[in-house]
Amino acid sequence: MFKEFKAFIARGNVLDLAVAVVIGAAFATITKSLTDDIIMPVVGAIFGGLDFSGYFLRLGPVPENYAGSLSSYAQLKAAGVPLFGWGQFLTVVLNFLILAFIIFLIVKAANRMQLSKTLEDAAPAEEVVLLREIRDSLKQGRG
Repeated sequence: MFKEFKAFIARGNVLDLAVAVVIGAAFATITKSLTDDIIMPVVGAIFGGLDFSGYFLRLGPVPENYAGSLSSYAQLKAAGVPLFGWGQFLTVVLNFLILAFIIFLIVKAANRMQLSKTLEDAAPAEEVVLLREIRDSLKQGRG
C-alpha cells in the first residue's frame, strides 16, 4: 500500500498540483496586499476617503460591558455583536474581481506565448523551403 501511495505521489500531476496550491496561496497574499494597500486607498480617495470595510449595520444590541468604538466593525465583531457587514463583503468582491482580472491577464499572456511558439514550430525548415522551390522550378521547366 505504501509503495502504491509513493508511486501516486511521485506522479507529475500530483506534484504540479501541490506546487500550484503553494504558489496560489502566495499569489493570494500578494493580491490581497495589492488590493488592500494600493487599490482600495485610491478608490477610497476617489470616493472621498471611503473605506468600504467599515460600512455595516448592527443587527443586535451591543453588550453592556463593551468599551470599544461603536463605529469599528472589527471591534464590534470581536465583541460578538451581530453585524451585517456589507462593506466588508463589497471589499471581498472587489478583491475577487481584481484577482480574477490579474489571472485573466496572466493566462492571456501565457496563451499568446504558447501561440507564438506553436507558430514558430509550424514554420517550415529552410531545407523544406529550398526543396519546395526546386520542385516548383522543375514543374515550371516541364510545363
